[in-house]
Amino acid sequence: QVQLVESGGGLVQAGGSLRLSCAASGSIRSINAMAWYRQAPGKQRELVADIRGDITNYADSVKGRFTISRDNAKNTVYLQMNSLKSEDTAVYYCNANITWSSGTLWYESAYWGQGTQVTVSS
Repeated sequence: QVQLVESGGGLVQAGGSLRLSCAASGSIRSINAMAWYRQAPGKQRELVADIRGDITNYADSVKGRFTISRDNAKNTVYLQMNSLKSEDTAVYYCNANITWSSGTLWYESAYWGQGTQVTVSS
């Protein structure tokens, strides 16, 4: 099985920065794609950014402020968040599409982290 563990959330003033991390562990053969989503109170979960190989994609609301990156050796994805705004306040979730093994069999599944709270005070 596979686990995703997030870290790096917290309280920051508007204009500040935070860096989120998400580490995958378990019987991983390959990580096909990784992404960050967020969910604000009363709103649907939305895609913030994703990365597949060297290709990145960002929500319009975070372009130019957030940067997603990966460390393949550590099976870790990062989200560097700069120039934070109050509207960035949300629970941020890591998502990964992973090929993993159980015995001699291989599977591809999507996994979610437990979520980390980001609060931006104005």
